[in-house]
Amino acid sequence: MIARHASGPRRGNVVVVGSANVDLVVDVPRHPGGGETILGGDLRRSPGGKGANQAVAAARAGGADTSFVGALGHDESGELLLASLDGAGVRTDLVERVEAPTGTALITVSPDGENAIVVAPGANSHVRIGAAQAERLGAADVVLAQLEIPLDVVLAAAAVRRPGAVLALNAAPSRDLPDEMWAVLDLLVVNEHEALDLAGAGGPDDTVERLAAILLERVPAVVVTLGGAGCLVAQRGADPVRVAAPRVDAVDTTGAGDTFCGVLAAALAGGSTLVDAARTASFAGALAVTRPGAQDAVPTADEVTTFAHPEPQP
Repeated sequence: MIARHASGPRRGNVVVVGSANVDLVVDVPRHPGGGETILGGDLRRSPGGKGANQAVAAARAGGADTSFVGALGHDESGELLLASLDGAGVRTDLVERVEAPTGTALITVSPDGENAIVVAPGANSHVRIGAAQAERLGAADVVLAQLEIPLDVVLAAAAVRRPGAVLALNAAPSRDLPDEMWAVLDLLVVNEHEALDLAGAGGPDDTVERLAAILLERVPAVVVTLGGAGCLVAQRGADPVRVAAPRVDAVDTTGAGDTFCGVLAAALAGGSTLVDAARTASFAGALAVTRPGAQDAVPTADEVTTFAHPEPQP
């Protein structure tokens, strides 16, 4: 079970190992079907990528001392992403510039805020764990990774973390995980579709609690995100807990899951229990969907606190 530090809440240390993309976003009346062309709105270009989004969220919304391990091309898109990370207070000295174009995500957003995404990895395929990256990872309280980078990079990051540090994997986009990945995970964060994919033995009519129970046979703790319904927190030796999400009017869901993951990691690094961390992350994720964009939509820590604990009305 992931437990609170004895010293209580503090400013934790998070290292995010992952992808950085420039998002090319078009609003559409609906997502097109196969072979169909539809007319959309104006093109928007903004910083994104699951890893970079989560790093921005951990630093800006979560208040953690956050480092990002990633790779960018020698291009304008790389400069845009570095500026966004730096502006959020993320340490970027471990970001490497490589001879490949910066990753790009093609995103369509429907009127209800739902998105469809295709990613061209580019420089993300060249992320590596060198000596400097390994040293920073060895000092982290929480190491957070996703699956938009090569799996062997995630395994390399896991191998150099210090004893007692939490390795959290946001298993997105969905893919099979090898036994050696399961063996090193402390926390798995997935949505319902990813949970169903990874559970294997589950069926489309299984409850989220049943899917989480299957996953707990392979990992000590699981958080299954449920969109507007919040999330389910499941840990070995404890009853599963449903955490509700506040009701908001969604504008764009593009970065909501990444905001959730980054704030979850920051709260854990700061000493919160997994359930309390998930509650804080749910408020941050809800705020993020009320704004367009990914990193641009990440709230500040003060905004999250005010949203979660509003002042009583006179």
